[in-house]
Amino acid sequence: MKGYKNILVAVELNSKTDAEPLKHAEFFAKEFGADVVLVHAVEHIGSYGAYGIGVGFEIEEILIENSNKEMKKLGETIGIPEDKRIVKTGPAKFVILEEADKINADLIIVGSHGRHGIRVILGSTANAVLHGAKCDVLAVRLKE
Repeated sequence: MKGYKNILVAVELNSKTDAEPLKHAEFFAKEFGADVVLVHAVEHIGSYGAYGIGVGFEIEEILIENSNKEMKKLGETIGIPEDKRIVKTGPAKFVILEEADKINADLIIVGSHGRHGIRVILGSTANAVLHGAKCDVLAVRLKE
């Protein structure tokens, strides 16, 4: 089995959905002495204007601020240093792949909700990461 040294874990900042991917990251980190980096993407909100007032930017700023707070809590809880916690705006699949390249990840761990029907047609983050990654990807099935 290949030894992993740089692991990127995509987190939703939701304790229920992040638990399983983080368990796997902890296992691989201990097994191979790997560094773990957490990444969370805040999706852009389309601008909505009413009476000439845009509201998308303000909401996005609040989401970023809240995400940074949650990432800090998560990182402190599981012992991930501040410089290994990333919150960025943009489509999750692009943020994950970009950050994986930046850290020279040899494993990306991402949760998969296992969507069916129309959601599969529209695409999923896990699927996009799986097909766009230059390294191994572990898609962890998330319980609904």
